[in-house]
Amino acid sequence: MSPRSVRLSAGVAAAMMFGGALLATAAPAAAAGRDGVCDSGEFCYYFNSNNQGSVSDFTSSVADYATTQPSCYDFKGPGAGKGQCIKNSAASVWNRSSKTVRVYFNTGHAGQYQDFGPGSRGNLSPTLKNQNASHQFVSGGGGSTPTGCKTDGSDTRLPTTILVYRKSLGRVERVDFKTYVKNVLPNEWVSSWPAESLKAGAVAVKNFGWYWALHSNKKTPGGQCFDVYDHTSSQVYKPGSAKAVTSAAVDAIWGTRLTRNGKIFRAQYCSTTTACGNWSDGDWMSQYGSRDKARAGWSYAAILRHYYRGIALG
Repeated sequence: MSPRSVRLSAGVAAAMMFGGALLATAAPAAAAGRDGVCDSGEFCYYFNSNNQGSVSDFTSSVADYATTQPSCYDFKGPGAGKGQCIKNSAASVWNRSSKTVRVYFNTGHAGQYQDFGPGSRGNLSPTLKNQNASHQFVSGGGGSTPTGCKTDGSDTRLPTTILVYRKSLGRVERVDFKTYVKNVLPNEWVSSWPAESLKAGAVAVKNFGWYWALHSNKKTPGGQCFDVYDHTSSQVYKPGSAKAVTSAAVDAIWGTRLTRNGKIFRAQYCSTTTACGNWSDGDWMSQYGSRDKARAGWSYAAILRHYYRGIALG
């Protein structure tokens, strides 16, 4: 939504488990084509960041890399790291396969993870760098929707996680939903504003993310699906930016949701009553207006009902 660029602000991955049996994996000695060269059709780990150092290449999922020679999967290509076991030692990847590949924190395709779409390359997230324990080919290419794109939320149930496109980093991260909200609010509302304004903002941030987790149809240039951008095209998300006062506001309203006609309401907002252009009144909230009303003694519920018309607050 382009009008979001006029908002106040200029302004890691959490686990999400999916059903299904673990894919069987071959023993290292039987893995075809593992020659330390990242060929077409393969998923490749690199020992160093930015696709540098020794390469370990794969054509299928692996649930346990093992940790000691000679049984472990190791880096085979020339360069730094050659011969080392890849478990908890990889820094970047190149996915030359036609499928989305998911890198996991734990063995057995479990724990926090990061997805890499067909053809994408990049560094592992801070959570997974040198903390990689398994990977899984999770979807086919050709424009199909990668496994794990759909949320587990509904109009009555919060999503567990949200897919955030870290555009400047060129990757999509699945983030625990509450962690996401706590790391958006201080970049969208001024933390020194009254508590009721922060609570109103927390509901708006939460509802906006919730809506897009349910309705997203976005994909990166590399074909990965995502729910929201990490910048002003959606909401400004900065990992590690949460503050005690804004996190307290999020905790205070976590059981609150906005609906219109029974559906999660897309709670838009921008800086002032004149900043949102031709947005329809009743569909958006003024950030500074929420501050002023809170200073005048309004509750966060009254502020939300003033700006968002026809909504149910429950």
